[in-house]
Amino acid sequence: MTLKEKLQTDLKDAMRAGDELRKNTIRMVMAAIKLAEIERNNPLDEPSILAVIQKEVKSRRESIADAQRASRPDLIQTAEQEIHMLEEYLPKALDPAELEALARQAIQEAGATSLKEMGQVMKLLMPRLQGRATGDQASAVVRKLLA
Repeated sequence: MTLKEKLQTDLKDAMRAGDELRKNTIRMVMAAIKLAEIERNNPLDEPSILAVIQKEVKSRRESIADAQRASRPDLIQTAEQEIHMLEEYLPKALDPAELEALARQAIQEAGATSLKEMGQVMKLLMPRLQGRATGDQASAVVRKLLA
């Protein structure tokens, strides 16, 4: 079962169960996936769908920061619940040691010795992460190793 099929199945289950929050969250993700497919004029592959889900999680985290500044605990709670639901569809996150090991391997393959070559390293590293770490996390590790 593909990730998109799992989302559709879970949406149907949420509708049957009357789980409004899960239903709305999955619908928002499905809409984002559909929008990305329209922009590309092609169906998305699994890594692209994972990237869309990660983008939605990042958006919710930014919403939490905004809600904290506005003193809105209700919005914070909703966004945290949505993040928890979306993370169920993402692969297990890499721990810092695994991420550093992958980054060291990419640096070695690229032959990078300075921050000027960070782009080459990131180009090798990002496909290997496949939703298990964000670009921000990866760039921070690569930047630390190259500095």
